[in-house]
Amino acid sequence: MKLFSNTISTLESALNYSSTKQKVISQNISNVDTPNYKAKDVSFKTAFESALNTTIAANKTDQRHYDFKGISQRRPGITIRKDTAYNHNGNNVDLDKEMSDLATNQIYYNAVIERISGKFNTLQTVIRGGK
Repeated sequence: MKLFSNTISTLESALNYSSTKQKVISQNISNVDTPNYKAKDVSFKTAFESALNTTIAANKTDQRHYDFKGISQRRPGITIRKDTAYNHNGNNVDLDKEMSDLATNQIYYNAVIERISGKFNTLQTVIRGGK
């Protein structure tokens, strides 16, 4: 019998994604005036594909064993936008877009925090016997 579902680990992954996105947006905002700085972005699709395609070497005792999946060395899902230049100095950070993305990410983060808090409150209620 499985006591806990994968919901908590899924919510943990969502928090990690949101945290990485916040760091990237902060880097973009802080480098808005840096010449030739290219904005970065975090894509869930890229992170997901990277996780699916990454394998690490492991000692298999049988040919029928599956390859181990692992975390890539670079941060998954971070891409650099090289195809645009908004400023005369080669910088492509759009401050309005970054601030909008920051607000959207904050709302997403708060929603995930509310959900994981609800999960822990439910577990606490079960442990206490419904009291």
